[in-house]
Amino acid sequence: QTASLGMPETSLAIIPGAGGTQRLPRLIGVSRAKELIWTGRRLSGEEAFSCGLVDRVVETGRAAEEAMSLAWKIAGNGPIAIRASKEAIDQGLTTTTMEEALEIERQCYGLTLA
Repeated sequence: QTASLGMPETSLAIIPGAGGTQRLPRLIGVSRAKELIWTGRRLSGEEAFSCGLVDRVVETGRAAEEAMSLAWKIAGNGPIAIRASKEAIDQGLTTTTMEEALEIERQCYGLTLA
């Protein structure tokens, strides 16, 4: 609840590195990304949640507990299915067409039936 996120690099006369100028627009849209990068404004945890930068906001001091709870929920599912769905999502996002992405998904689905 007390965390904040931002891209303050332009206030230091540099641009965000490590893919910040490429990832942020894809996550929150070009207009909002430009505003945040160009102004160096920081987002509150609630703002980051509302624009899709974070998946959840938790009480101060409970992040590790919440992360472990989520990890245990995931770990309780089929490991092959988790691995295959991860590959389908990650590889599907690298394609240029939905048809290619769906083919990757079909292949990954097949792995879960083998």
